[in-house]
Amino acid sequence: MAAAVAEASANSLAPNGTAGAAPGVPADGTGVVQLDPWLSPFQDSLKRRYTKAQDWIKKLNETEGGVEKFSRGTEIFGLNVDKDNNIVYREWAPNATEAYLIGDFNDWNRGSHPMKKNDFGVWEIILPAVNGQPAIQHKSKLKISMTTPTGEHIDRLPAWIKYVTQDLSVSPAYDARFWNPPASEKYTFKHPRPKKPLSARVYEAHVGISSPETRVTTFKEFTKNMLPRIKHLGYNVIQLMAIMEHAYYASFGYQINNFFAASSRYGTPEDLKELIDTAHSLGLVVLLDVVHSHASKNVLDGLNEFDGSDHLYFHEGAKGRHELWDSRLFNYGSHEVLRFLLSNLRFWMDEYQFDGFRFDGVTSMLYTHHGIGTGFSGGYHEYFGAGVDEEAVVYLMIANEMIHTLYPESITVAEDVSGMPALCLPLSLGGVGFDYRLAMAVPDMWIKIIKELKDEEWDMANICWTLTNRRHGEKTIAYAESHDQALVGDKTLMMHLCDAEMYTNMSVLSPLTPVVDRGIALHKMIRLLTHALGGEGYLNFEGNEFGHPEWLDFPREGNQNSFWYARRQLNLTEDELLRYKDLNEFDRQMNLTESKYGWLHAEQAYISLKNESDKVIVFERAGVVFVFNFHPTNSYSDYRIGIETPGTYRVVLQTDKHEFGGHNRIDETTRFFTTPMEWNGRKNWTHIYLPSRSALVFALEDTL
Repeated sequence: MAAAVAEASANSLAPNGTAGAAPGVPADGTGVVQLDPWLSPFQDSLKRRYTKAQDWIKKLNETEGGVEKFSRGTEIFGLNVDKDNNIVYREWAPNATEAYLIGDFNDWNRGSHPMKKNDFGVWEIILPAVNGQPAIQHKSKLKISMTTPTGEHIDRLPAWIKYVTQDLSVSPAYDARFWNPPASEKYTFKHPRPKKPLSARVYEAHVGISSPETRVTTFKEFTKNMLPRIKHLGYNVIQLMAIMEHAYYASFGYQINNFFAASSRYGTPEDLKELIDTAHSLGLVVLLDVVHSHASKNVLDGLNEFDGSDHLYFHEGAKGRHELWDSRLFNYGSHEVLRFLLSNLRFWMDEYQFDGFRFDGVTSMLYTHHGIGTGFSGGYHEYFGAGVDEEAVVYLMIANEMIHTLYPESITVAEDVSGMPALCLPLSLGGVGFDYRLAMAVPDMWIKIIKELKDEEWDMANICWTLTNRRHGEKTIAYAESHDQALVGDKTLMMHLCDAEMYTNMSVLSPLTPVVDRGIALHKMIRLLTHALGGEGYLNFEGNEFGHPEWLDFPREGNQNSFWYARRQLNLTEDELLRYKDLNEFDRQMNLTESKYGWLHAEQAYISLKNESDKVIVFERAGVVFVFNFHPTNSYSDYRIGIETPGTYRVVLQTDKHEFGGHNRIDETTRFFTTPMEWNGRKNWTHIYLPSRSALVFALEDTL
C-alpha cells in the first residue's frame, strides 16, 4: 500500500479533469480508508467532497480551459499593460450600474473614463498608449468609481491592485497605485528555486520586527541582516508573515485588505523579489503566510461591500461574518471567488517566486462553526457531516492540487487545530492535499506544564504522548512556541521560565542564579525534545531561538502607538557578556545535527523508556539515540539504556556544554560500547553518565 500511496501522491490533474489514482487505490476519494480503516463509516462523505472537487475541475476544464488557465486571473483582471503599452482594466462588480476609472491620470474626473459591463458582471476599459507610453504613470493613484442600483456613488480600490500605500497624515485608508516600473527598475530573478528539503526546519519571521530599532524594518534590511542569520542558524525554510497588505499593523498581518499587494510599509514589490531571490541563492525555501480564511471588513480600501452589495466575494449576512475576528468570510462556492483565490496563489508563486504557503486559519475554513466554542475530542464524527464546510474543503483540495501540479517542489502547510483526517494526503486518495499540518497542541502542552506543574511533577508519558500523537502517514511540523505564544497577554517559554531575571541575571558577569540556570537548561531540552520527537518538520519563531526576553505588542492606541515591543532584539546574541548567545548557538548546533542525521524525515521514533521517578526519556530515531533527564537535581552514573543497533557510540550533541550555557559535565571524547543483551525492548544496551536537567544525543562513531 505504501508504494500505491507514493504513486498516488505523484499524480496531478488529469486532462479529463480527474486526478488519477494509483493501481489498487479507489478513484472515488476513499483511498484514505485503506490507510485508516476507522474512516470506513464516512466513505459517503469522502466520496461526496471528492466528487465535488472533480466536478469543479471538470467545469473549469470545459468553461475556462482548465485550472491552469483559470488561475491566471491576473492576466485578465486588474490593470494589465500590453506590448504596445495600452492599459486594459477589468473588474468584477455585477451589482454596479455604472463604473468609471478615476485617478491622477484624469484629475479624478468621474465622467471621463466610463467602463463597459459584460453579461458576467465584469467591467472593462482600455486606455490607449499616449505617445507610445502608458496613459497612467507608474505609482500614480487611482480608484474605480461606481454607481449602485440605489443611485449611490462609491469609490473603491481595484480588487486586484498590486501596490497600495498609506499616508497616516492624511487618512488611515490606503491609496491604490499603478505599479508598472520601467524595465531598468524591475527586479530580475537570478537564482532557481531550491529543491523541497527532506527535513523542513522552518524559521517563522515577520519582516517589520526584524531589527532592535523602534520602527518598521524593511525588505532590504531583512535581506541584508536576517537571511545570513537564518542560514547560519541551520534553518532551510523561511515562513514570512504579514506580507499580504493589511491596513492595521497590529493585526499581525491577518486582516488582509489587498490580496495581491505586498505590504508597502516594508518597501517595494521589487525589494521583496530581491529578498526571495537572495534567499534562494542561500538555498533557503520561502513560504508565504497566506490568509484565505477571511478578509478585512474595510470598505474604503478592502473587498467588503466592493460593488455596494453585501455578498460579492463573501457570504451574505451572518454566514459571511466571523464573529470573533470581526472580519468577512469568503464564499468558496462562487465561480469568481474561486478564480480570485486560486489566481492569488498563482500570483505569489509566479510574480514573487515564493515556494509555497502556510495557510492561516484552516480550522475556521473547514467548519461552519469555524472552531468557535468547539473542543475537538478526536472523534471522527466531528470531521464529517453538517459541521463541515464542504465548499471550503473542496477549495483547499483544488488549491493544493493546483499548487503541487504546477510547482512540484512546492510546500503547503495547514494551520489546523482540529486534526481533520486526510488533511495531509493527496487529492487522489481523497485527501485535502497539504504537505504538513502544524502540531498546535505541542506549544499549548509546554506552556501548561510550565505554568501549572512543579518540575518533579512533569509527566514523561504524557509529554511523549502529546509529541507523538499524530496521524500516521500525514506529516506534521512541531514547534515549542510560535508567534502566538509571543503575543502580548502571554509569555514566551523563556519568560515563563525566568521572568524578571531575564532583565537582571543574564549577564555572565553576574552569578548564574538557580532560576536562570533552570530556564536555560529547560529551554534547550524542550526545544530538542520537540525537534526530535514531535514531527516531520520543526518551526521556530524569530527570536525565540535565543530566548528573546519580551513579548510582541504592535503599535496601537492602547500602548500610545509604541514600537518598543514590536521589534526583535537580535543584538542580544552578539554581546559576549550575555547568555543569550549560548541559547542561540545551541539552536544552531541542534539544526546542524539534524541536517547531518535527518531525524525529521525518518520514521517516527521508538521510545524505549519513559521513567516517571527518574524523569528520564530515551528514544531512537534515524539511528540516533536521544536521552533526556528532566530531573531537577538527580544525576545518574552508569545509567543503562537500550539501543537497537550494536556498535560504538559517541555524543554528537548535548545540552550541558559550556558553549551552550551548561556545566560541561559530559566528556564528549568518551566512547560507549553496546552489550548484546535485551533492555527495554531493544537488542542491546550500554550505560552512560546522565547529569540532571540535561539531554544527550548519541550516534555511531563511524557516522561522525
